[in-house]
Amino acid sequence: MAGARRKGIARTVKLVRLPMSIMLSRATALSTRVITGLERGEIDEKLMQEAADQVFQVLGELKGAAMKIGQALSVMEVAVPPQFIGQYKDALVKLQAEAPPMPVKDTYRMLAMQLGTRWRARFESFDDDPIAAASIGQVHRAVWGDGRAVAVKVQYPEAEESLRADLKMLQMFSAAFNLVLPGTDVKALVDEFIARTDDELDYRIEADYQRKFARALGPDDPKFFAPKVVASAPKIMVSEWMEGTPLSRIIASGTQEQRDAAGTLLAEFLLSSPQRVGYLHCDPHPGNFQLLPDGRLGVIDFGACLPMPHGIPPYLGEVFRLALAQDFEGAVDVMRRNGFVKDGADYDVEHLRGVIQPHMEKFNDPDFRVSRKAVQETVLALLDVRNFSFQNAMAATAPEDAVELPMLARVAGGIIGICAQLDSDTPILEIMERWLPGFAAPEHTDGEPVPV
Repeated sequence: MAGARRKGIARTVKLVRLPMSIMLSRATALSTRVITGLERGEIDEKLMQEAADQVFQVLGELKGAAMKIGQALSVMEVAVPPQFIGQYKDALVKLQAEAPPMPVKDTYRMLAMQLGTRWRARFESFDDDPIAAASIGQVHRAVWGDGRAVAVKVQYPEAEESLRADLKMLQMFSAAFNLVLPGTDVKALVDEFIARTDDELDYRIEADYQRKFARALGPDDPKFFAPKVVASAPKIMVSEWMEGTPLSRIIASGTQEQRDAAGTLLAEFLLSSPQRVGYLHCDPHPGNFQLLPDGRLGVIDFGACLPMPHGIPPYLGEVFRLALAQDFEGAVDVMRRNGFVKDGADYDVEHLRGVIQPHMEKFNDPDFRVSRKAVQETVLALLDVRNFSFQNAMAATAPEDAVELPMLARVAGGIIGICAQLDSDTPILEIMERWLPGFAAPEHTDGEPVPV
């Protein structure tokens, strides 16, 4: 136990050192640029290389909840600058490598603790060899007592302690983010993210989410499928078996038809769920979705979901619609009315226009598609220190009741990242118009759209 504590402390120290060193480097680079007026390219390349070296060094040594971290990072792969993509992929391979399966006796012990000592009587058969490793457990194939093929998710005995330690580590340096995001209560947002991730430790919560999706979609939904839950306990979940092609495999070797279908279905599922189910699915990782033989999208992991009984807040769609129409004054007005700009603060709309407009213009191109190149160009431009406005950063704030924003950002990033990895032709604007409140143009009382 003492050894485990020492390893946990060492991992925490490494991860705390990582963001602090990068933020200090960014601050130093910004000061140097202002003082010396170095030409763009010299300090940026030096900073990026230093940050990359530390990122890959620390990622390569992570343990504990490493697979979960790897899953989250894998979606961001498309935004990594080309010169670092090889190092990044190597780090992800280490993070996502499946851990050795737990000994069979430990699996049996967990099943007995959770389902009772007569757990075998519930199954017709149970395959001792796991078919896959989940982030905090492993999955076995089995046949339930009524003859149904089922998937049995068994949590690792040490998973809870390891994951909780990593989440506490995130809290330790959450305040440091305020140095680069002034006006934002990062701690409150991180706390909400932790609360949602923490739900994954209790499979009964995940089972409840999955039941809600399965009930709302039903067995005959033409586009989406959620398997029924058969049984659940805090560290065991049994659900009906689902056979399909994981999106991770389609990314690697799928046909263009599969890629287009997967990207379109994924975007529509994630954006439509709040309205259709009342919940946001918050874990857009390729391994959590399958393209089924009948053409539907199957979903296999509901550990991270957020209740959204009123759907996605309309102001998000309004801001994006107005920015797309190059009405940045209107977009800032919506932000101000919804508490994202401080009362009385002077917001530099023209600076926002200069930074955002080139990227909004891409969306209006009928041939635009979410590609690796487009994502990389956008991310690099937004991270350019010359596009930073101290005035706007100080004017910005986050309303206390906007607790859904971190998860919505995670989902939006997942849609963009996975569609780019798929290189899919996804009608993202059409999907947003149908399922993102506030994005469709408002109508006059006679039913005609209001010009924007």
